[in-house]
Amino acid sequence: MTDQVVHDDSGDPNRRDFIHIAAGAAAIGAGAACVWPLINQMNPAADTVALASIEFDLTKVAEGSQVVVRWQGKPVFVRYRTNAELEELIGEGAVGSPPQTDAERTKEGHEKYLIVVGSCTHLGCVPTFGTGDFGGWFCPCHGSHYDASGRIRKGPAPLNLVVPEYEYLSDTSIRIG
Repeated sequence: MTDQVVHDDSGDPNRRDFIHIAAGAAAIGAGAACVWPLINQMNPAADTVALASIEFDLTKVAEGSQVVVRWQGKPVFVRYRTNAELEELIGEGAVGSPPQTDAERTKEGHEKYLIVVGSCTHLGCVPTFGTGDFGGWFCPCHGSHYDASGRIRKGPAPLNLVVPEYEYLSDTSIRIG
């Protein structure tokens, strides 16, 4: 007599399928739990998100002066220019690198205010206000001179001061970013 192994196929196939599905789901869940911290760490930090945009009241700037505000960890110069400065700038054509007119660097109807990132485009130094040869900013680190429109006029800086994205919320309030 030979020994025969008899398989009983009368077991519940639904139970077996459930065990396979449950084991697969547990493996996927464990894998996701391990991968999520790696993905989440690529998101910006909470303090960076909080500084994505800022609002500023322009009435805090006296005519002929500037205020420095911080946006995304960078200084931003908000300058209220005088009529004499504007007349001189309007008389000039496109200068700087790239060549730009003053109107290309301001918002229409709000030409008195200039908003630029206060970081020299040469090596990132912070230029000083009201010094230099062109009535704008002077970077004492390497000698770059910017005019009252933030355009590079002399020195090693390769580009004009950057005009950030901004919008007027009212005649006296702006949102940067």
